[in-house]
Amino acid sequence: MKFLIRDRDAKFPALIGEILTDAGIQTVLTGVRVPRMNSVMERWVQSCRHELLDRTLIWNEHHLRHVLREYEKFSNSHRAHQGKCQAALLRPVPAPITDPDRIAHLNIRRHDRLGGVLHEYLYAA
Repeated sequence: MKFLIRDRDAKFPALIGEILTDAGIQTVLTGVRVPRMNSVMERWVQSCRHELLDRTLIWNEHHLRHVLREYEKFSNSHRAHQGKCQAALLRPVPAPITDPDRIAHLNIRRHDRLGGVLHEYLYAA
């Protein structure tokens, strides 16, 4: 580990910083008046843990990095986010389907990622 990101809470004494520095870990403090910074990361970590890490047996560091990279791609390019009107972070909101005939004949395909732990659902042409 090279970095530790933490807030400026008084529960972390200066001694902790010295111990981490001696271990070769640089402490990065969150912004002074940025209360949402912690909550955004806590939400991402909690989602990652519940949707992926609690369901996966991690073998080594290389495997962990691969799994986290895949989850990041899934989260940013496919997973719907409620705060973004059900759009993914790197994808615009899809056009609504208003034609009743098209709704009745939707052809949906499922693509499994990470051996079936994550699922992507897409419309087939």
